[in-house]
Amino acid sequence: MKGKLIVIMGTNASGKSGLGVELAARYGGEVVSADSRQVFRGLDLGSGKITPEEMQGVPHHLIDVCEPGDFFSMADFQRLAYDAIDDILSRGKLPFLVGGTGLYVDAVAEGYELSDIEPDLALRAHLETFETPALYEMLKEKLPDTDIDPKNRNRVMRALERLAADDYHPGKRNPHYDTLKLGVTWPREILKARIDERLERRLNQGMVQEVQKLLDAGVSTEFLMKLGLEYRYLTRYLLGEMGYDQMVLELGNAIKKFAKRQMTWFRREENLYWLDMQNDPVSQAVKWIDRFLSC
Repeated sequence: MKGKLIVIMGTNASGKSGLGVELAARYGGEVVSADSRQVFRGLDLGSGKITPEEMQGVPHHLIDVCEPGDFFSMADFQRLAYDAIDDILSRGKLPFLVGGTGLYVDAVAEGYELSDIEPDLALRAHLETFETPALYEMLKEKLPDTDIDPKNRNRVMRALERLAADDYHPGKRNPHYDTLKLGVTWPREILKARIDERLERRLNQGMVQEVQKLLDAGVSTEFLMKLGLEYRYLTRYLLGEMGYDQMVLELGNAIKKFAKRQMTWFRREENLYWLDMQNDPVSQAVKWIDRFLSC
C-alpha cells in the first residue's frame, strides 16, 4: 500500500506556508518544502523562506540543503524529497508537501521519471548563445509534439541537453504515494495587494542587504540573475542598472505576472481541491484530509 501525501500548493504571498504549518501541527505531520530557491542557504527574504519562529515547532525538510551557486536539479529535489517523505512515513507521521514551484511539486506527486545526469557545460554554453525562440525551434525540430512552454528558456534548454544525451523520456510517471492535492486561492485584487504588502515588508526587513551580502560572499551575478524575480531585480539595482523606485515597481509587477503564471499551471492540475483563503481554509482542508485519510 502506498503511503499518503498531502500537497498544498499556491502562488507567491498566498499564505500556503502558514497553512501548511497549521495543518501539519494539527495532524502531527512534517513539512517538505517544494520551492526551487529555498533549497539554497542564504536565500531567505528573497525566496520568502519560512522562519524558525513561523515553523512553530513543525519539522521542515529541503530548506537550506545546498550552497548558492551549486548545481541543483529537479532530479536532485525529487530524490531528496522522496527520502524525506519516506522517512516521515516510516516514523508514522503524515508528510505535507508545500510549495509554489509547480514542476517540483509534480515531480514528486506525479512521480516523474527523471535523470540526475549533470548538464554538458560545453553544450549549455553553446545553447546560451541563442535567443529563446531559436532554442525552441531547435527543440521542435527534434521533438515536434513537445508540450514545453516555448517561453520557458530553462526547460527548453534542459530538454535539448537531455535529447543530446539520449536521456529524454517525457510522460513517464511512477507515482510513489497516494496523494491529496489542495490549492490555495485569493481573488485577484486581494492577491495583488498581498504581494505588494509582502514585498514592502521584506524590503524593510533587509532584502537588499541580503543580496548585497551574497554578492560580497562571491555568489555570481549570473547565478542570482537566473534565480529570477527578487534576486534578478535586486542584483540589477545593486549593479546600478536601475534606480530603487524603478526596481520596486518593476519587481512588484514581475511577481504579479509570475503569480498569474503559477495559477495557470495549478489550474491544469487534475484532482486539485481549491481552498477559499477568505473563508476558514483550515476547516475546508480538514474536511478533505479527513476524507482522504479514511479511504
